[in-house]
Amino acid sequence: MRTPRRSFRTAALCLTVLTSMAVTATGTWAEPESSSFYDPPAPLPPGENGDIIRHEPSDFFLDPLKTVPASAEAHRIMYRSTDTHGDPMAVTGTVLTPQVPWTGAGERPIIGYAVGTQGQGDQCAPSKLMAAGKEYEGAFLQGMLARGYGIVVTDYEGLGTPGVHTYVNSASEGHAVLDAVRAAQRLDEAGLPDDGPVATSGYSQGGGASAAAAELQADYAPELDFRGSYAGAVPADLGAVAEFLDGSPYFGFAGYAINGVEAAYPEVDTDEILNDRGERILEEIEQQCVGETVVRYPFTQSSTLTEDGRPLSAYLDEEPYAAILAEQRIGDRAPEAPVLVAHSAFDDIVPYEQGRNMARSWCEEGATVQFSTYPSPTHLATAVAAFGEAFAFLEARFAGLPAPGNCGSF
Repeated sequence: MRTPRRSFRTAALCLTVLTSMAVTATGTWAEPESSSFYDPPAPLPPGENGDIIRHEPSDFFLDPLKTVPASAEAHRIMYRSTDTHGDPMAVTGTVLTPQVPWTGAGERPIIGYAVGTQGQGDQCAPSKLMAAGKEYEGAFLQGMLARGYGIVVTDYEGLGTPGVHTYVNSASEGHAVLDAVRAAQRLDEAGLPDDGPVATSGYSQGGGASAAAAELQADYAPELDFRGSYAGAVPADLGAVAEFLDGSPYFGFAGYAINGVEAAYPEVDTDEILNDRGERILEEIEQQCVGETVVRYPFTQSSTLTEDGRPLSAYLDEEPYAAILAEQRIGDRAPEAPVLVAHSAFDDIVPYEQGRNMARSWCEEGATVQFSTYPSPTHLATAVAAFGEAFAFLEARFAGLPAPGNCGSF
């Protein structure tokens, strides 16, 4: 068994950064000088979810030459959270305090920002990529900073910290996002309000994390003044996503998910179903960032990785996989705060229908949902196209305006 391992210019910049970083990343980012920062104390100190374990000043650059700093004061943090099974864990992240004053109503808001797929190696942690000027969502973050929002970006479970990143695990990611917000409120050095308005935002993997946080917030973090969530291209049904990715240019994302399941659930041993090539590829993927994975394993058919020649999707109706996938499904609990969901009808990574089904389920449960279908031809293009609507949605929530909803019309 493997070891568990507000302008067109802004939109254009986002598209350039997303496209170039997602395709050309090699997974060889330079480590920040304080790499030991990511090693949690053992045992973890007593405390509550969201408590700061350690922190230090950090950097956030918008380019890999480190010539364009973001307009924020950055602090790297390690904070307490809980994993899939409710056990305590340490997660790292970055708190960003904008340099511009907040001119809106009330106190400065904080956005729990969940990034899209970074990879699975420790070098892919957003806090490390931001300091190196290589975080491909940097332009989106800069757009939020320009609006005066405080931001906290979680690294998720196992990115930077020991263990394998539990990629697209809904409970772990939702907890990490909500506890990152608590941590930002408790970090005195950041100067952010300790009880001000809060929202979450994310696309793709980050959309799933933001959506999971929206579902969990009322029970897990009820003290937050939670105003709403933007969730784009949500991988709400991992079974549907896995089948969609098989043989596609983005097969490696399914590999991340398999590694993450094995890390989170001790009862899973994929060596029982994988052949030697399958084991080798998943071990390699576990150490990579997204660009390297996309370049190395496009169009891989999972049937070539199993002992019996069946595709991996054929196992998903069998135990323990069926029960695990059911636990990851997003859409079974209605968020109490309004949600904006965006998805391209032509998404080439996260299938459109399962995202729409999630939004419909939320509507049936009484949630306030605005579901927006985009005609953008790709997953990456829609990340850029939808951010104007996301910005407007968040601004309206913090301004206290009535939330839009189109349940029954999609």
